[in-house]
Amino acid sequence: MVERKDPPGAASISRREFLSVAGLSATLLAMPARMAFAANPQGVKRHGLSAFGDLKYDEDFSHFDYVDPQAPKGGTFSFQPPNWFFNQNVQTFNTLNTFILRGDAPPRMELCFDRLMVRAIDEPDALYCHLAQWVEKLEDGDVWRFGIRPQARFHDGSPVSAADVVFSFMTLKEKGHPNLATTLIDLTDATVLDDMTVEIRFTGKQSAQAILSAANIPVLSSSYYATHDFESGSLAVPLSSGPYRPGRMETGKFIDFERVADYWAKDRPTARGLNNFERLRIEFFAERQAGFEAFKKGDVHFRQEFTSKTWETEYNFPAITDGRVVKRTFPSEKRPHLQAWALNHRLAKFADVRVRQAINLCFDFEWTNAKIFYSAYTRSQSLFATSEFVAQGLPDDAELALLEPIRDLLPEAAFGEAWMQPVSDGSGRDRQNLRKAVKLLDEAGWKRDGSVLKKDAETLSVQIMINAPVFERVFSGMVENMRRVGIDASMRLVDAAQYQARLDEFEFDMVLFALSFTATPSEESLQTIFSPRFANEPGSYNLAGANAPVYDKLLDYVRLADSREALIVAMRALDRVIRARQDWIPSWYSANHRVAYWDRFGFVEPKPDYAWPVETLWWSAT
Repeated sequence: MVERKDPPGAASISRREFLSVAGLSATLLAMPARMAFAANPQGVKRHGLSAFGDLKYDEDFSHFDYVDPQAPKGGTFSFQPPNWFFNQNVQTFNTLNTFILRGDAPPRMELCFDRLMVRAIDEPDALYCHLAQWVEKLEDGDVWRFGIRPQARFHDGSPVSAADVVFSFMTLKEKGHPNLATTLIDLTDATVLDDMTVEIRFTGKQSAQAILSAANIPVLSSSYYATHDFESGSLAVPLSSGPYRPGRMETGKFIDFERVADYWAKDRPTARGLNNFERLRIEFFAERQAGFEAFKKGDVHFRQEFTSKTWETEYNFPAITDGRVVKRTFPSEKRPHLQAWALNHRLAKFADVRVRQAINLCFDFEWTNAKIFYSAYTRSQSLFATSEFVAQGLPDDAELALLEPIRDLLPEAAFGEAWMQPVSDGSGRDRQNLRKAVKLLDEAGWKRDGSVLKKDAETLSVQIMINAPVFERVFSGMVENMRRVGIDASMRLVDAAQYQARLDEFEFDMVLFALSFTATPSEESLQTIFSPRFANEPGSYNLAGANAPVYDKLLDYVRLADSREALIVAMRALDRVIRARQDWIPSWYSANHRVAYWDRFGFVEPKPDYAWPVETLWWSAT
């Protein structure tokens, strides 16, 4: 599963290890990914799972290390979420059904729903039993069983049963949001063995991480949905079993999530020290400045700042100077971050890579970073920035072992130095780069006709779709440069609901998109971004619309990786090809979270490495 992010204004392996992986790569396609779970004994009931390594926490652990088990309960945490999932929207909401494509749900609806297993966010790929009291591997990992805890309850007091889990698997696979359905793509069946035991079966072609994704899906109430339409986009509060449930709300303005006082799992090791606030309030603002003003007044308690100008010039209000508000940075998570422009390949004008290269040459990052971003960012070279999956230099033996068998599907550039972003002179209108852009467009058949470029009587136009006025300033220089080379360039600001609807239906020319992967990306989660089968699937994250069979070949390597070393090689091969094809154009990233908060909270330091859900980790200290 991947999480959406608000766009902000690598470990290496020795050559010996690479050669070892290269030796395995020639036979990789003959090896089942389920062998990655060889350390998990077959037929043994376990308390946790990890795709490629040992579990940090033993069966008798009392709590995760990144929480305080004695944290006090109470207080309100008012915030604007910096990340979200599924159909959620941080600018408005009109439904409480977050598990379908239709509508705009408020972020953190997922906190209302429990899961069979939950992630430990100080490990890269570990899950521990939550609703489930044990998990058992059968048939070399093609079949898995879960025993449901008899104490598990929905908020109306009814027990969570095996029937609820089976209903959840099959309903989300068939009708769920594409980002959920994709994680279950290789799930063939879910069966009730008895009231408290579930068996799920995979195709045998699933990735090693498929079970981790499946065990982490939300569990729904089958009895509730027997009388309620699962696909309804209503504001009815659904029956759920998690630590929070919706309370007061005003559509498009705010929603309160109230802590469930008699939450069945509050003393479980997987929940102890978490979910400390009595109320989570999410405030919705159509414009960022309004949200900042609410924070300055104290109506919002926590803010992650994505606008570098605001961070550098506007955090000088009285509450900052007298210490009531803390301004500081926290390190980003150790997981891949994608932030890139998607140029819509479904439109013929963007199908030629030379057009995409020319448009990228019109963005002067060096000038933008210095003049607009206050030098706060680093240029992204990869869609997997800040991770060990970024390809470097020439492909080594291990990568070549994967790339050579599919050479006929690859551009020659995939076998050279890993593609790197153009560097400008920082003037804002680098003439050398713009001349390169003109040459590329000419080679692609676009010829000058007055002030614009035309081909077959069609004008080359690019409209950048944005959802916040702050991007007008960020992209203005790029738009001007595109106009200089003959592209009819413009920006279009659309409201939050329309923006999401147009993303879902791929109704745009060009858009900036950001999301985070888990630290161990699965083939299933990558499919929705890169696989051609999702190029025209509404709601998928394949915004670029790249319809290239080579991606399915590369994702096979990810799926069949039987160790973390093999996964790194497969991901670097994928990264190398994405960059050579330039189906997506990486933009920029920050190594830190820029955060300000009212000084009334407690938390454990250092923060966990692989996720940072502040609203469930922190507590009220006043």
